[in-house]
Amino acid sequence: MGALGCTVLVFALFFQCHSLSVQNPMFRSKRFQDRAWSDPNDCSRTRQSFVLSNPYNFSLDIRVPGVIPTESDSYYCTAVPVPTPWEAYIVDFVPHASMDTAHHMILYGCKTPYATQGYWDCGKELGTCRDQAKIMYAWARNAPPTKLPKDVGFKVGGDTRVNYFVLQIHYGDATYFRDHHRDCSGLTLRMTSKPQPFIAGMYLMMSVDTVIPPGKKVTNADIACTYTSSPMYPFAFRTHTHSLGKVVSGYRVRNGQWTQIGRQSPLLPQAFYPVANTIDVRNGDTLAARCVFTGEGRTTETQIGGTSSDEMCNFYIMYYMDNTRAVPYMSCREDGSSELFRNIPPEANIPIPVSPGHMMSMKQESAPQKDVVELQEPKREEQVLDQGAHLVEVSDWPGADLQLGQVSGLALNSNGDLIIFHRGDHIWGINSFINGIYQQKDLGPIQQSTIMVVDPVKGKVLKASGRNKFYMPHGITTDKDDNYWLTDVALHQVFKLSSDGQDRQLLVLGEAFEPGSDKKHFCQPTDVTVDPVTGNIYVSDGYCNSRILKFSPEGKYISHWGAGSSDRKRRVPFWIPHSLTFLPDRRELCVADRENGRIQCFMADTGEFVKEIKKEQFGGEVFAIAYSPAQGGLMYAVNGEPPYGQAAPLQGFVINYSTKEILDSFSPDTQEFKLPHDIVVTEDGSVFVGDAASDSVIKFVSAKEEHRSVKKGGIEVQEIEETEAFVQANLKPFSKLPPRPPVAAVQKMQEPSQKQPPQPLVAPEEKKTLKSVASQSAQGVSTAIITSLLLVPLVLVIAIGVCLRWKRGRMDSDDCQVKSEPSGSAGGILGKIRGKAAGSLNLGNFFASHKGYTRQGFDRLSTEGSDLEKDEEDGTDSENEEYTAPPAPGPSS
Repeated sequence: MGALGCTVLVFALFFQCHSLSVQNPMFRSKRFQDRAWSDPNDCSRTRQSFVLSNPYNFSLDIRVPGVIPTESDSYYCTAVPVPTPWEAYIVDFVPHASMDTAHHMILYGCKTPYATQGYWDCGKELGTCRDQAKIMYAWARNAPPTKLPKDVGFKVGGDTRVNYFVLQIHYGDATYFRDHHRDCSGLTLRMTSKPQPFIAGMYLMMSVDTVIPPGKKVTNADIACTYTSSPMYPFAFRTHTHSLGKVVSGYRVRNGQWTQIGRQSPLLPQAFYPVANTIDVRNGDTLAARCVFTGEGRTTETQIGGTSSDEMCNFYIMYYMDNTRAVPYMSCREDGSSELFRNIPPEANIPIPVSPGHMMSMKQESAPQKDVVELQEPKREEQVLDQGAHLVEVSDWPGADLQLGQVSGLALNSNGDLIIFHRGDHIWGINSFINGIYQQKDLGPIQQSTIMVVDPVKGKVLKASGRNKFYMPHGITTDKDDNYWLTDVALHQVFKLSSDGQDRQLLVLGEAFEPGSDKKHFCQPTDVTVDPVTGNIYVSDGYCNSRILKFSPEGKYISHWGAGSSDRKRRVPFWIPHSLTFLPDRRELCVADRENGRIQCFMADTGEFVKEIKKEQFGGEVFAIAYSPAQGGLMYAVNGEPPYGQAAPLQGFVINYSTKEILDSFSPDTQEFKLPHDIVVTEDGSVFVGDAASDSVIKFVSAKEEHRSVKKGGIEVQEIEETEAFVQANLKPFSKLPPRPPVAAVQKMQEPSQKQPPQPLVAPEEKKTLKSVASQSAQGVSTAIITSLLLVPLVLVIAIGVCLRWKRGRMDSDDCQVKSEPSGSAGGILGKIRGKAAGSLNLGNFFASHKGYTRQGFDRLSTEGSDLEKDEEDGTDSENEEYTAPPAPGPSS
């Protein structure tokens, strides 16, 4: 009877707790994804500012309390205390705003804001904080949510001197509020009390002196500082200008080498985008940034400032550092020297096109995008990076004999099928050419199928064509319509053929068997590639000429160029430009300059030299190259044996395009490279190499795909859980309750002195123990033991009841609410405030006394995450519609 009574009491207490959890919204499911894009102008309903998802994870909603801006370019701030007195970590930022209403939002962290209730005008006499304000987040132009990498968080509370969050919103156009509706824009912070091994921070680079002359087509704002702190690891970047900005780029400069951190158009959503390259920044490095402006359309000088008629040049770097040496905020406001910026990569001066459709869709959107910007996870020394995964041969590919001749070219079609261009029974020998003229015409064209379409997985031949057309095949590529583009070094011609198996000749460039060096002739052209956007044709010419030719889609000559060099006095001409690859995400064309053992890259539109990659490991020759935009840009290459000098091992290379670092080298295990002649890489990272001496194609894949046993070393940190509710509504077996009552976890959150890592709610060992005990009781364990076992969940449930009642008491108190006074009370609040910010990052105060600039606008914080201004004279639709769709953010050197 005692056991039965205990059981009844247990269930009674459990259902009482369940009813309390239903009545108390604190314990309901609060997955903020369901309301992430709630209407920021809906100020009618009451929002729960603090939501506890489980004992360790919670969210904080920060909103302006129903403001009605009366002036354009108004800045309003509201402050919310960090909801815990101990250390906590922000891991997600979810904005609730529309660019139709809010021009930008910035979240600051500080110890003492100007006010702790309601809101205040923080763009005139008052700033954001009385002490130093640390930028933690910025939003504009309907930017999507920002999800930090795993194990990274912004540290707040405790001894961090971030005890308050200050949300600043810039309202650019007050006419939107002519109907006197109220605005409740803001954002939600997802937070955890679990210690994070890496601490996030913000590095702000901004120009303060730039003046843009009216009508001037290009004005550059250059910023540079020497980095003097502990190593930091950038993982995201954000650009910001007003309507005159065209492109903003940021770099790390080390030993004269410029490595791109990020480059973006400020006309696109001003989110935090993943960095272009995974790098570190160390003591002694230089951080440099450039904003490119145009003064066209302006009749007066434009200065740096905070109003719609001013401009800004900001480059934000979101980084992480080891938690033992973390610095939460750094900035750079120094002008860069002309000597330093003389070597900035050319891409920094090239505007990123923005399509009219993209611009209009952003203007017309009333709700932000639903996509989440997920940033890359931090590196760990024990972790094997994807870009460092070793390529290994697939020894059983292909499954059958493909019956190939000398393999001269490889390509891929839109289905990902492999296309092989080979020479059948023709062999390039010592007597094949004299002075570039083919000596074996009497052999006639190759009678075998020279073009073979092969399944890249199984190695099965899907289609064959190209009979009786070619004498000495060399290069091949495909266009967006899957047409074949091929070169024949014997014919000195470039062909465009249909891929339907009928070999319809769609275009021919050059004269058959007639070598030459003018606009209409080639001399042994080696390769061809096609711009997927414009359809322009690029030909490497070749064995006797040393040039790259550019033609229109119809075959009309446009231009040509030779080798490039950063030093014009020491330019070395091409020595057999042997292979081409097009970089669609960068609008660049790269050339394998075979006998010079180097890779040179050019702007595809202009032929302007961009960079050169030359390594000792190449051994003096680079036969072929291919490019993949994966992981920020990877260049694949194969080398060859030089006719003289010391030969390097024949192998393939994977190169970080931005840093020029060799990430991996590879060669087959079951055979040897003899004459690797061409290379292609698929979307899934598989690599195919065609060998002209062994008449074969060799497939390589990542070792991870072969073995799938890569360890994920590093610091083990429990992931933030997506719990539906703190106390679940459905009844669960008592054996799955935590070993300690939840009240203990909640009490632990109230004791900042306890810094032990939080424990998981359910231990695996406990499940085994309870299962064993249940088995024993089924076999006839004594009543006393059964009663003892029933008392354990009884104690747990009583603790839950105490916890719930305690939490409901806190909900009823005033201390757990973030109070917001109506707009009419702002004057009363401000009337009690005296003094100005001591160490605040209020650039209004900074610029007011700087070189004669007026106070207007600078008192409105000018480090905002702004977007294209809504003023008609500054940013019209017609001005925006002249651009085309941009590539996804990617790195450049």
